Amino acid sequence: MKSRRKPMSDKVEQQMTPMIDIVFQLLTFFVMSFKIATQEGDFNIKMPIGLSASQNNSEVQPIKVRMIAAKGGSLAEIRIGDRGLGTSFQALQSEIAAMAGADLEVEFDCDYNLHYNNVMNAITAVSGRRQGEKIIKYVDKIKFSPPRVPQG
Repeated sequence: MKSRRKPMSDKVEQQMTPMIDIVFQLLTFFVMSFKIATQEGDFNIKMPIGLSASQNNSEVQPIKVRMIAAKGGSLAEIRIGDRGLGTSFQALQSEIAAMAGADLEVEFDCDYNLHYNNVMNAITAVSGRRQGEKIIKYVDKIKFSPPRVPQG
C-alpha cells in the first residue's frame, strides 16, 4: 500500500498578529510622548510674496529699517529712513520706543549677505522690552522687503 502524504509546502506563512501588535505599541508610544512646543515669539512676520497690483494707501505706512552689511556679512550700519544709528541695537530700540503706538509696523530691508544673528537681534530690539515681569510691546507687525541681490 502506498501512503498518502500531503506534499510539503515551500511557502512560509508569516504571523501578522505580532507585527500589528508592535506597530500599535510604537504608535501608542509616539502619541503619548509627543509634546507640543510653545510658540517662542509673539510677533507677526510677513514675508515678501511679490508686488501686489492693488496696494491700499489707507494702510499704515511701515517704518523702514535698513540694515547694511559689511564685506564679511557683519553689520555695518542700521538706518531708519535717512537717520543712521550706527550698529547699536539699543539705539534702534530707543528710536522704535519713541515712535511706538497702535498698529505700528516695521519693514526690514536687509542686505543679502547680512548674518542671520543681526536680523534676529534687530527683530528682538523692535519687538519690545521686558520690564521686570511685564513685557512692553513696541511693534505688532514685522515684514521684510525682498532681499537685495549683491552687485557684481
